[in-house]
Amino acid sequence: MAYNANFDVDAVMGVLGTIGERFPDGTSEDEALRIAAVALLYVREKGKLEDYRDYFRKFFVPATESIAVLQSFSTTEEADAWLAQGMGHEGDLIRVAGKGFRVISRRKGDGLMFLRTPLPEEMEP
Repeated sequence: MAYNANFDVDAVMGVLGTIGERFPDGTSEDEALRIAAVALLYVREKGKLEDYRDYFRKFFVPATESIAVLQSFSTTEEADAWLAQGMGHEGDLIRVAGKGFRVISRRKGDGLMFLRTPLPEEMEP
């Protein structure tokens, strides 16, 4: 699931309020929701909302931010030629015609091959 780091604070507060109505005052759920709501308001009032958005983004999508495509090719033929020239190494991530592939060792025999590995942008809605 993709998380929206540019969330609307007021909309989130409304949802927390709606959820909070389901729990009696003084319950652990009520307390947790109040703490979360006040923390979000505190961050906004202290002018740290953009810092929090950056933290939120990194917290939920650290793997996608660290993924680096080594090479991009327009066609499969170009990618195959690159691999045949010995340019690829096991673990390299490449893009062929907009789709991701990882360089892996062949299961049978010597050499390397491509394994279809979707890139983060392919999995976004």
